[in-house]
Amino acid sequence: MLAASPRTRAQLADALRRKNIPDDVAERVLGRFSDVGLIDDEAFAQAWVQSRHTGRGLARRALAAELRRRGVADETVSDAVESLDPAQEEQTARALVVRKLPSTAGVDPAKRMRRLMGMLARKGYSPGLSYRIVREALAENGTDPEALPDDPPLD
Repeated sequence: MLAASPRTRAQLADALRRKNIPDDVAERVLGRFSDVGLIDDEAFAQAWVQSRHTGRGLARRALAAELRRRGVADETVSDAVESLDPAQEEQTARALVVRKLPSTAGVDPAKRMRRLMGMLARKGYSPGLSYRIVREALAENGTDPEALPDDPPLD
């Protein structure tokens, strides 16, 4: 498994359990892997955050959920997602909206706003940030601000 891609300690422990490896043996093997640097959940989490944010545009919330599903400890998850710069996160959200804008051309402004905000929500961005970014992008794109809903969603 490690030859294909980096894995978390929890993922490897699950794989060993599925192969009916006794827990004490699995623990010794995983401990040795950690000692020699084959398993490093902190490095895995940092690399995962940078890769998935850059490649998929995921926000902190979505990244944290993915890491937790892979068995990374909460403290490690917090440290990894906190390393993501809020300005970088906002810039990524803007780029996602700009890239999606052309596919919503000609759609009712309120519906367009819902679609763009939904896309950001699925990637883990907060409702407040999403609302602000989408509203600004639509205004820059020539949408009349009066045609857009006034109520920002609650965070």
